[in-house]
Amino acid sequence: MLDSPVTKAPPSLLYMVKQVELVVRSHLDELVRPSGITALQYTALTVLERHDGLSAAQLARDSFVTAQSIADLVRSLEGRGLVRRERNPRNRRELLILLTDSGRELLARYAGPVRELEERMVRDLTAHQTEQFRQALIRAWHALS
Repeated sequence: MLDSPVTKAPPSLLYMVKQVELVVRSHLDELVRPSGITALQYTALTVLERHDGLSAAQLARDSFVTAQSIADLVRSLEGRGLVRRERNPRNRRELLILLTDSGRELLARYAGPVRELEERMVRDLTAHQTEQFRQALIRAWHALS
C-alpha cells in the first residue's frame, strides 16, 4: 500500500493577518522603545497626526484599543508632553485630545525608520503588488467595518 502525502490546508487569512500584525507590532515596539513609548502609543500619535482633536472614544476606535485602555494611554502620553487635552468648544463636557509639538517631533524622528520597516515588509513585492496589497487590505477592512 502506498502512503499518500497528507495535503495540509494553507493557514487561514485571519491567521495570517494576525501573524503579520504581531510581527509588525513587535518590530514597532522595538523601534520606538528608546523614546519611552509603545507601539500602541505610537499608533495613537499617528492617528492624531492625521486627525488632530479627537475625543477619547474616537481615538480609541481609530487606534484599535478599548475605550477603557485609551484613558491610561492618553494619560501616559500627556504626562510625557506628547498630547494635550482641551475642552471641545462645541460641547464643553467633551475633552479633545491634541498632538503637541513634542508629539509631532517624535513622529518626525521615527518617520524614516517606520517607513523602512514597512518597506522591509513588502520588499519582495513589486510596486504594483504593494499597491494591490494596500487596496486589498482597505477593501477587507471596509467589508468588516
